[in-house]
Amino acid sequence: MIRVAAVGDIHMGAESQGLLRPAFDTLPDCADLLLLAGDLTRHGTPEEARVVAREVQGLAVPVVAVLGNHDHHDDQPEKVTGLLQDAGVTVLEGQSTVLDCAGTRVGVAGTKGFGGGFVGRSAGEFGEPLMKEFVRYSRRCADGLREALEELRERDCEARIALTHFSPVADTLAGEPLEIYPFLGSYLLAEAIDTGGADLAVHGHAHRGTEHGMTAGGVRVRNVAQPVIRRAFNVYQLHTADEGAARV
Repeated sequence: MIRVAAVGDIHMGAESQGLLRPAFDTLPDCADLLLLAGDLTRHGTPEEARVVAREVQGLAVPVVAVLGNHDHHDDQPEKVTGLLQDAGVTVLEGQSTVLDCAGTRVGVAGTKGFGGGFVGRSAGEFGEPLMKEFVRYSRRCADGLREALEELRERDCEARIALTHFSPVADTLAGEPLEIYPFLGSYLLAEAIDTGGADLAVHGHAHRGTEHGMTAGGVRVRNVAQPVIRRAFNVYQLHTADEGAARV
């Protein structure tokens, strides 16, 4: 059994230093790794990224992250990524990583993802170039996630996790206004997760959403946005047999 700690949407600013570190220092007692599901900063500035980097630097468990829309706001996602990587964080975008957790090979595939909506009420690649590019960008993110998950399958991981910022399912958006669902996630991410194969999917972004959901293919989805889980992180048990993922 692997213990997966996860949180998103911590939105750290200059005055946030030290806010989460005391809780993060307890991770070795309750978790084998920490997943950060995007929106780690408020405006995506290097100064804010340094705050996040100091908060997680030197933790006794591996840290894997994706960026969120807030982390792109200042148009310096590469700088944000570099600062986090310098602090020892593995930042994924259409990529995967394999971790040794208590002797178990755990694979994490990640992408920020994007919007577009869900089956029956989704945007299509039709009309103006901007609309087509909107959907194509969502598809590129989903394709990257699928390919990263398939790569983990080839690397014989005993457990695989999909990490995104935007939601793959509408289930975990319950509580959000229906009008903004297309800007909170995309069914393309769920299709990528089901096709590529995962044991657990973790996302953030939907502050007023719900924690629990599931893809059409039966993959458990967890919304770990901090305003939803209302704590420094949640811990999930990820079994390497057929039990799936469940909240501790």
